[in-house]
Amino acid sequence: MSLPFKTILALDFETRWSSADYTLSKMTTEAYIRDPRFKAFGVCIHEYGTDKHTQWYKHEELPRIFSCYDWTKTAVLAHNAMFDIGIMSMIYGINPCFIFDSLSMARALRGVEVGNSLSKLAEAFELPPKGRAVHSTDGLYELTPEIEAELLDYCKHDVFLCEEVFTRLLTGLHGGGRIAPAYPSKELRLIDMTIRMFTEPKLVLDVPMLEKARDEENEKLQVALERCGVSESELASNDQFALVLERMGQLPPTKKKRPTIKTPNPVGLNFAFAKNDAHFQQMLNGDNEDVALLCEARLRVKSTLERTRAQRFIDIASRGTMPVPLAYYGAETGRWQAAKGGSINFQNMKRGSFLRKAVMAPDGYVIGVMDLSQIEPRVIAWLAGYDVMLEIFRAGGDPYATFGAIMFSIPGLNATEHPLLRQSSKSAMLGASYQLGWAAFSAQLLVGFLGAPPKRYTKEEARQLGVTSAAVKKFIENKWHMEKMLEIARTCTDEELLIHCLAAKAIIEKYRATAEPVVKFWEFLQERLVASLIGGEEYEYKGVLTFKKEEIVLVNGMSLKYPNIEIRKDERGRSEYWYGLGDKKQKLYAGRLANNVTQALARIVMSDGMLRIAKKRRVVGSVHDEALTLLPEATAVPDLAWMKEQMVMEPKWMPGIPLNAGGGFHKRYGLAKN
Repeated sequence: MSLPFKTILALDFETRWSSADYTLSKMTTEAYIRDPRFKAFGVCIHEYGTDKHTQWYKHEELPRIFSCYDWTKTAVLAHNAMFDIGIMSMIYGINPCFIFDSLSMARALRGVEVGNSLSKLAEAFELPPKGRAVHSTDGLYELTPEIEAELLDYCKHDVFLCEEVFTRLLTGLHGGGRIAPAYPSKELRLIDMTIRMFTEPKLVLDVPMLEKARDEENEKLQVALERCGVSESELASNDQFALVLERMGQLPPTKKKRPTIKTPNPVGLNFAFAKNDAHFQQMLNGDNEDVALLCEARLRVKSTLERTRAQRFIDIASRGTMPVPLAYYGAETGRWQAAKGGSINFQNMKRGSFLRKAVMAPDGYVIGVMDLSQIEPRVIAWLAGYDVMLEIFRAGGDPYATFGAIMFSIPGLNATEHPLLRQSSKSAMLGASYQLGWAAFSAQLLVGFLGAPPKRYTKEEARQLGVTSAAVKKFIENKWHMEKMLEIARTCTDEELLIHCLAAKAIIEKYRATAEPVVKFWEFLQERLVASLIGGEEYEYKGVLTFKKEEIVLVNGMSLKYPNIEIRKDERGRSEYWYGLGDKKQKLYAGRLANNVTQALARIVMSDGMLRIAKKRRVVGSVHDEALTLLPEATAVPDLAWMKEQMVMEPKWMPGIPLNAGGGFHKRYGLAKN
């Protein structure tokens, strides 16, 4: 493992806290560390891999002890390194040359749904249980000798457990034998890069812009409340909102309760007040202006995100630069997600929002953004051997229009002359490639497919999509089709819904008829589900996927896990497959497998590009398929071109895949791609 260090120090901080008002259960990690009340009682440090004693250093000793190490050659190991290394960086100005995090490693190897606390890991690896401090330090600023001695032993044991867990995760070895392959060095680099996005924050915030936006949002809300003659609490509560609707002569819409593993056949109804509920949309866009205004006010009350985030960003700016808390391997496919306890989710900041525009580069730099283009359609085309689609991507231009021309047999189809068909082609490529059915597609379109505005197909559009009277008759005569259709929440008539579903069904069928290699890939995955994931037959596919019992090993050595697969029967007597731990079961089928392997391999393409970029420029964040980098203003133009080269470099393990990327740079993140 070629990594830039000579020594690894395993360490664990013990810090001041108060259950009343100063605790990580009520504060973000950044706010807790940067709070004026922060105090490290002490830290335990052990030189990993040696017989040296673990040392406890008190609060007053820490600056001296930290000054004794050459941090250009010293790495640090911690469990939840975002916290411990955050303290080292934000309080003591120490940034080790490399960061190991046993929590991140455990999340990737054991799964994101299982407990990966030090206590849970000690139990899983049959280690001595995590200690329990008898005396509480709640609210204490100074420690008595008795409490300090106890805290010292507790902290030393945590360092011991962290090292033991790390060794097992790193080598894949346990007392009972091999539990996993050795941890890939590239993944260790990704952990280091991800933790530094938080512990070494570089981004700054435009406070005047945030204050103005916050005040404007508050003003809009107050105007809406006054016009409706209601209070914020009345709109926030479902029960009270229902009473307000009844006073206005509007029957509150309801929907059936969703089945769960614990309650597969729930009885009763829930209010249909969610933004994406079709009945709520009907009130919001209906002819009753008073009810529509009330629904708008309800959305403003419930959508506190912009206001609270603006204030949170203002608070962060008062303490320093802005950290980016991302969870490495936050999703089962390896993608990043917002870290718990961070309360800053870069992943769902709206494009063009003032929040994105308020995030800025420091003096002398701009934010460079490079986004992989249509990465998932490209990856699944490569996996499925869909050469026609790969050629479309190699030719450049508009892949959705080009595919639409094939799908609808219209040479020269383009966005200007055929907007409906081009959009239908795009929806098919992004959703239908994962075995999306017509019923789910119809329902998603009505509330907005993949973030697009709500869409209901009309008779004329259905004709354009090839719906015939024979197709209508066949659909109506199919009892199961009609039952599935009538289950869809809608604001239209049954006749209008029928037309919409027929159009959606036509799109799905045209995609499947056109994308034959993708359909065959589903069939292959269904075979592997039964023969490999359930039956245990090992099978390698294209050198990038190895199917085994309850897992698919990826080309980078990591795995997609499918534990405890069960076989059930659906309402039509067909076999269904479910997997997961406890009551957190998910349905497993070829489309989900296609989605998972595609996302997982796309993530490897993305992360390999980010690691190449990180060798030369600081990567400060990642949003979906975007890499965010700090570029010196003087070299931004050539640097951006270089960034693109790193992102679209063809992987040796995926020969022939045509990659592309686009981006830009600006002082403000929200304007970088304009």
